Amino acid sequence: MNARLALVFNGSFGKRGLDWEAFGEWLRRNFSHNYAKDLLNYSRRFSHVLFSGEASELLRLSDSVRKMVLASLSNLAKFLGMYEDWKRIVKAYGLKWSSGKAEDYLISRMAHTENNGSVLEWVRRVKAEIPQLSVFMDFMLLSGLRLREAVNSWNLIIDLAREGRLGEYYNEENGALEHYRFKGLFMRRSKKVFVSFLPKWLIERVSKQEKLTLCQISNWVRRDKRLKSRFPELREYFATVMTKWLNPAEIDFLQGRISGSVFMRNYFNPALITDLKERVFKGLAEIQSKL
Repeated sequence: MNARLALVFNGSFGKRGLDWEAFGEWLRRNFSHNYAKDLLNYSRRFSHVLFSGEASELLRLSDSVRKMVLASLSNLAKFLGMYEDWKRIVKAYGLKWSSGKAEDYLISRMAHTENNGSVLEWVRRVKAEIPQLSVFMDFMLLSGLRLREAVNSWNLIIDLAREGRLGEYYNEENGALEHYRFKGLFMRRSKKVFVSFLPKWLIERVSKQEKLTLCQISNWVRRDKRLKSRFPELREYFATVMTKWLNPAEIDFLQGRISGSVFMRNYFNPALITDLKERVFKGLAEIQSKL
């Protein structure tokens, strides 16, 4: 019997038969702090599904909750060496990460835009009402990064600039932030980012700002100004504009939707980087012109 499973069944994992502390530690080694915390909470709540094999209750959950539960139980199953058992449960109940269809997502996004106005209008409003986020909004819009990645990058630029080491991160010749040099920050298990092409003037402006936290940003936007948080839409807007200048594979590369091996094999080439940079900067100029 698998060593971890033996501990589960002989009761030495404590009152509930599982060492949640050890599992939480394992999650934190593989995921960001907040995501690991969510995975642990959902695993505690729904672990009985994994051990009983009865998963009908998951079919009644909303798409967003079911997605988190499936991710949580998948990780718990891997931790316990029960992943093959978990796959059989998923197959038996026809569980899917999402029940939505591609056209439904497209219609939803179109309706969201109609109901909430242009994301650029939202950017302008945030910049006007929260001046301390003005440069950060430009940084997010022009980088196409996820919010957490943008905050990590922002703070790293400031730290390195203060230490006179910004050249370790920003390659001025290529006009690129080389995230891959800082794996601990940007190479998460499920979400990665390798390179962002950005103009020198923006990097210099960022380097003179104050560091930020996710909590600060959320409080300023949602609590203090009562604005909607539309940061994921900035990433979508970046990708949409870039379709005029880049092919889908190149956009995926910039937004971290490829593996490290593909990046090193197909993109880490000075000649290709130069060509890509030129086209990206044309897209960035278009975005800037609309701000």
